[in-house]
Amino acid sequence: MRSSVPVSSSRRILCVFPAYTPSFGTFSHAYPLMGGVKAFMPPQGLLVIAAYLPEAWEVRFIDENIARAAPEDFAWADAVFVSGMHIQEGQIHEIGRRAHAVGKVAVLGGPSVSGAPEKYPDFDYLHVGEIGDATDALIRRLDETVAVPDEPVRFETTDRLGLSDFPAPAYERVPLRRYLIGSLQFSSGCPYRCEFCDIPQLYGRQPRLKTPEQLCAELDAIVAQPAHPAVVYFVDDNFIGNRKATREMLPHLVEWQKRNNYPLQFACEATLNMAKQPEILELMRQANFMTVFVGIETPEADALKGIDKTHNAAVPMYEAIETLNSYGLEVTSGIILGLDTDTDRSEQNLIDFIDKSAIPVLTINLLQALPKTPLWDRLEREGRLVHDASLESNVLFKRPHDDVVKSWRQAIAHAYAPEQLFERFKRQCDVTYPNRITTPTAGKLTLTNLRRGLILGFNILTRVGLFSDYRRPFWRAAAYALKRGQIEAVFNMGFVAHHLIRFTREALRGEHNASFYAAQDKAKAEAAGRAGARQAA
Repeated sequence: MRSSVPVSSSRRILCVFPAYTPSFGTFSHAYPLMGGVKAFMPPQGLLVIAAYLPEAWEVRFIDENIARAAPEDFAWADAVFVSGMHIQEGQIHEIGRRAHAVGKVAVLGGPSVSGAPEKYPDFDYLHVGEIGDATDALIRRLDETVAVPDEPVRFETTDRLGLSDFPAPAYERVPLRRYLIGSLQFSSGCPYRCEFCDIPQLYGRQPRLKTPEQLCAELDAIVAQPAHPAVVYFVDDNFIGNRKATREMLPHLVEWQKRNNYPLQFACEATLNMAKQPEILELMRQANFMTVFVGIETPEADALKGIDKTHNAAVPMYEAIETLNSYGLEVTSGIILGLDTDTDRSEQNLIDFIDKSAIPVLTINLLQALPKTPLWDRLEREGRLVHDASLESNVLFKRPHDDVVKSWRQAIAHAYAPEQLFERFKRQCDVTYPNRITTPTAGKLTLTNLRRGLILGFNILTRVGLFSDYRRPFWRAAAYALKRGQIEAVFNMGFVAHHLIRFTREALRGEHNASFYAAQDKAKAEAAGRAGARQAA
């Protein structure tokens, strides 16, 4: 549905989504292998806002991960809408400056301003919270005037729009072919209160839901666009936040796949205790879910208590991973170093976990305190929040800062050494990939998929298989997969490894921050980049 606010003025709204800082999880180094891919995933939140605006208003949508908004775009607009996360703070401010440079009113919404509105005094209108009564109030104000106000005005949502009343994201306003994966939302919120997480405060602990009919309609819109991504990621904070609702929705997803000859693969994010839900896992398998991101955080049981994440221990950790693998789900994992409970043994414990679990992809990250989290509040009370851009995190660790960073460097060096990485992929060929369903050939043999496969195959063959310095472990793993008839696995491991290995090498040269939730000091990044260039030369 669109906003029900009656409007009398014609307005032009430019929606600009800021570029991401490179990270392990966005796979930016692998985009050139795909031919035409420029960005990770469509920005759901801003696309929903674009769809909610009055029909009489003109809307132009630009994702700066694909292309930078041009001066003529800002000149065209009456108001500039921006949304983003904390890691995009620098880019958010920069878009606001470009809007003001041509006298246009700048409006900011999304998770970063909702968590820390004090960071953005340079924006004219701050939309704090989710879509709802604040959105309607903002529309009324812009209908009255698009003059820049004398001082910032804050609109804060008190009555949220139900997810079942959400408009379908304005997918038609973005070129889906330019994205690595698609995005879809079923629920919002998470019942758990992990100490470091801001989701419950921002979106609530009682998950709110879309209807299965909404999901299917949005999937129809995605696949209707030529050359859409082959994988769609559920951006839910916790896919099983409401287990009953998930269990009731999944049969609709299975039927949609069958009706359309399985044109898509799915991925999601969930808590590790989903291993206790065999009915849900089997339905996910039938719906063609391939990957689940799990915030394992740490293999140390005592540390899980310290961060209020004991639900990860509801099933023994290795047993839970094996269960997920048995349903064809490849686990990817979030890991945190720098917890208060970390010791000199934590690094080795993590390395042992990486090897034993055989999880191929792990985002190993330093602890970062986010606003509106119990962690932020506790560290503020303890005087342990630091605001020094030259450091890798805003947390004053219990262990020396340099020791924690050293542990992070050694952990990622081990995890993404080519031999180690491809060995873990080989394990997946035995324990995960054979457990997936066989989907109809009709859903795969499209001109788009054939073209995509030829481009990806050629680039993996040349860039990874011929010219990379890790071609030997790649070919050993590829041969292992091919002997088992797992052709798709060869494409996947070549694509993923190409990014992870290159990104890790840059990170070890100091070109990326060890905390992916904090932007790196610009001067430090530039110095590291120059040093890396000299080393490469």
